[in-house]
Order: sequence, then C-alpha cells, then structure tokens
Amino acid sequence: MSTEKTDFWVGLFVFLGALALAFLALRAGNLSTFSFAPTYSIGASFDNIGSLKARAPVKSAGVVVGRVNKIDFDNKTFQAHVTLDIESQYKFPSDSSALILTSGLLGEQYVSLDPGGDDADLENGQTITYTQGAVVLENLISKFLYSSADKEGSAPANDEHPAPVAPAH
Repeated sequence: MSTEKTDFWVGLFVFLGALALAFLALRAGNLSTFSFAPTYSIGASFDNIGSLKARAPVKSAGVVVGRVNKIDFDNKTFQAHVTLDIESQYKFPSDSSALILTSGLLGEQYVSLDPGGDDADLENGQTITYTQGAVVLENLISKFLYSSADKEGSAPANDEHPAPVAPAH
C-alpha cells in the first residue's frame, strides 16, 4: 500500500472518530434534539424540582413538545421558577398542569404537561398555576424507614403481660 493511501485511511479514521466524539458530546449535553421551530415561553413554580436541569424535555402524552429554558429561585415564595419553551405548534389550555416526572427508576427528570379543559390557551409569558414537584427517592426511602422504625419501636404495653383469659363454660 502506498503512503498516500495509508494517509487517506488514517485521515478518514480520525475524521470519523471526531464525528463520533461530537455526537457523544451533543447527546451528553442534551442538544441532539435541538430544534429551530418557533416557541413561546410559559412559567411554572415548584416546591421541589429534584435534579431537573435546563434543556430537559417538556412532554405531553409522551411526546416532546418543548424544553426547559431556565431555572430560577424565587426569594419571596421560596420556590423554584421554571421557564418552559413550548413549540408554537402545540397549544395548551390555560388551566393545564405541570408535573416533574422521572424517566424510569433513576432516569433523567422532565416536565410533563397535562392539558386542562379551558377554552383559552396559554400565551407567551403566562404561568401555570397547577404544579406538582418532583418525587425525591431519598425522601421516600427515609419516610419508609422512619415509619417502619416507629411501628417496631412502639409495641402496646399489654403485650408484656397478657390479660388472663376467662375459661369457657
């Protein structure tokens, strides 16, 4: 094989490797589904957002309808305020609700929009009032453990000295 052919194959291999690294970087940064579709922004406040991150998907009925744009903390209400960019082709009633859910048991978190029944649609800049924060697995485990410990540690006092049983006639 000549030097020129070897150089071509090495260059092709390096180019494909660089493409693979770029693809992995986009997937890791959640940018592989980047869209140039026009969007409108809506807000939602949550007591707990768990590990929700910017660029997380916004889904309705399992379909990605937008992305989380920004996450802020409101010093007055002590809640997390999440700004959602929804693609303009998707319209949601103004009484829709937003929930933070997890893909699988330990997967990424996303915002789920459940449509309401109002005739008016959410417009740019409006805020969703019906929200439910993330379920934090650590909190569930600690509640389970503490409730189990309470049940085991508080036995009735009568168990130590059972009451005598009257003979049957």
